[in-house]
Amino acid sequence: MLAIDNKLISDEVVTEHFVCDLSKCKGGCCEDGDAGAPLTYEELDDVLESFDAAKPYMTPAGIAVVEKVGKYVYDKDFGWVTPSINDGLCAYGYKDKKGVIMCSFEQAYNSGLTKWKKPISCHLYPIKISKSKIDPDIEYLNYEPRDVLCSGGCKLGDKLKVPAYVFLKEALIRKYGEEFYEGLDSSAELLKKHR
Repeated sequence: MLAIDNKLISDEVVTEHFVCDLSKCKGGCCEDGDAGAPLTYEELDDVLESFDAAKPYMTPAGIAVVEKVGKYVYDKDFGWVTPSINDGLCAYGYKDKKGVIMCSFEQAYNSGLTKWKKPISCHLYPIKISKSKIDPDIEYLNYEPRDVLCSGGCKLGDKLKVPAYVFLKEALIRKYGEEFYEGLDSSAELLKKHR
């Protein structure tokens, strides 16, 4: 396990290879889960501020769910999450012509309509963040790809020899900043030398 400031990072974040392969998984993580996408408390405002920009990309079913339950909901197990359609697809997801699930927020961001890309939990996946129950200032970063759904991403990462943290560089910098990422990169290099 690596430690940077108050973050404890599992070795797999830097030793395992991963490159998301949408042609294989079709964005299945956006509909295969126990709840919608986890949201930080700060992201609740981002959802509200970005909703109008994202709405034109949403499906009628997604819009209907948001109108019924709200732009985000509280789940007793996961905290604040995006709503989902019939406990499946995220209300903000839609399928493109190839059947790949896309994010309405990300499409609005890519079109220059909003400054918020998407929930950080989505951007960081398959790294999952959890907080210590003993000390809420301590965060754990674990590498948790789904066995079947993410097998294509694991294989592509192995083929290209891209560590998970390198593939997720933009998301990690977005969450923790450049200095954290540089420290993680240095730690990864040291770990590689001692293996």
